Amino acid sequence: MTTEMQEIAMTEDKPLLRGQSDISKDAAELAARILLDQGQEHNIETPNGVLHVIIHGSRTTRRPAILTLHDVGMESKSCFSTLFRFEEMEEIVKHFTVIHIDAPGQEEGAAPYPATYQYPSMETIAEMIPAVLQYFNFRSIIGVGVGAGAYILSKFTLVHPNLVEGLVLINIDGNARGWLDWAAHKLTSVTTSLTEQLLAHLFSQEELSSNTEIVQSHRERISQASNIYNMELLWKTYLGRRDLNVDRNNSFKCPVMLVVGDQAPHEEAAVECNSKLDPTTTSFLKMADAGGLPQLTQPAKLTEAFKYFVQGMGYMASSCMTRLSRSRTASLSSTYSIDGSRSRSRTLSQGSQGGQMPPSPSQTMEVSC
Repeated sequence: MTTEMQEIAMTEDKPLLRGQSDISKDAAELAARILLDQGQEHNIETPNGVLHVIIHGSRTTRRPAILTLHDVGMESKSCFSTLFRFEEMEEIVKHFTVIHIDAPGQEEGAAPYPATYQYPSMETIAEMIPAVLQYFNFRSIIGVGVGAGAYILSKFTLVHPNLVEGLVLINIDGNARGWLDWAAHKLTSVTTSLTEQLLAHLFSQEELSSNTEIVQSHRERISQASNIYNMELLWKTYLGRRDLNVDRNNSFKCPVMLVVGDQAPHEEAAVECNSKLDPTTTSFLKMADAGGLPQLTQPAKLTEAFKYFVQGMGYMASSCMTRLSRSRTASLSSTYSIDGSRSRSRTLSQGSQGGQMPPSPSQTMEVSC
């Protein structure tokens, strides 16, 4: 093939055949896309230990990086691959660099920690994040966290508000466990395997009772994991978390979107967290018919919400948005309130009004979709 190309270059004095340059361009873009999809893995030294990180994108620092942190019993791939490989989400995040952080020892294939290992606290893991940003030379992030990851990113944001431009918190529980919860867990840990404990944290009772395909796949993944001991360490650390201590006077300084399924085990905790946050910068998305992991079971709806969230931050012009706004005809029943009460309602149609800006972020938005 190389010889033929050389012969053409020597004997032909006319341009390439029509379409040939396009084919070469497409091949180059495909090769680049494959590289980005695979991601680049890094083990980053921080003052509090090593973090495994997977980065996708061009690493442009003109915009904040989208930084994710997974839940207990998961790692970045099992927690976020379905969402970030969803076609419409890819159209959005291709404009950003995406950084997936695995909590210490949680990455796929990680070696089990020795029995004497002291696992870092939630606060300590949060303090490991600045080293990641410094390593890649990013000045700020849009954080996307699930469960324990949402809690850690919340801690990070409260301590470093200047480094966070937006937060998407899925299944957030900002409360410390009370004595009754602690006693119940002690009893459960004696009678229930770690795998089943983690599944009860990740999925709704309906999903567990139905033993859905997604539940089966995660049961198999957790039970066969080589680092299940590390999962247990993170689980115990998360159960021992402290209160976030957020309220209207001590809230996040950036836009926040809370997400939870209406059947999720964390629904009440997410609703309570929403009641404590500043309603002028907080939106609340309660997803109908969604279980414990909406980013896996409802990626289309979550992508739509994320699209408007990013657009509201001013990083995506309407002309650059995903084709969801042009193709979807479903409507979102929305309730808005300044003081947290349900004072008025409206329906936001997304069919014929492609690229329409969402309501002002100065209102708390509760959506059932």
